[in-house]
Amino acid sequence: QVQLVESGGGLVQAGGSLRLSCAASGRTFSNYNMGWFRQAPGKEREFVAAIIWSGDRTNYADSVKGRFTISRDNALNTVLLQMNSLKPEDTAIYYCGASPMSYGSNRDAYNSWGQGTQVTVAS
Repeated sequence: QVQLVESGGGLVQAGGSLRLSCAASGRTFSNYNMGWFRQAPGKEREFVAAIIWSGDRTNYADSVKGRFTISRDNALNTVLLQMNSLKPEDTAIYYCGASPMSYGSNRDAYNSWGQGTQVTVAS
C-alpha cells in the first residue's frame, strides 16, 4: 500500500477557493489511480473526483463538475484538488485515496487512505 498525507484544508467564505494536496510515499505512485472523497458529519463518505494513473482521464461527481479540478504530478508523487466557487454544502473532511486496480467512484476499490483534511465553507 501507499502512504498518503493530505493538506490544504481550512476555512473559506462561500465563493472562495482552496487547493488540497495529497503527498504519496512508500510505493510507485504512478501505479495507482487516485481519488478524492469527502465525508460530512452524519453522512457517508462520498466520491468527489478521480484521476487515472497517467493523468489522461478524470472523473467528477455531478455536484462539483465545473468547480473542482483534479490533477497529479507523478514526478512529485502528488495529487491536487483545486476547488473554486465553494459552497457551504462542500463542507466536509476531504480524503485522498489510492486504487491499484480500477479508476473511478467506487470507494471499495481504494485500499489506501490519508487521514483527511477539514474544509469548512462559511455562508
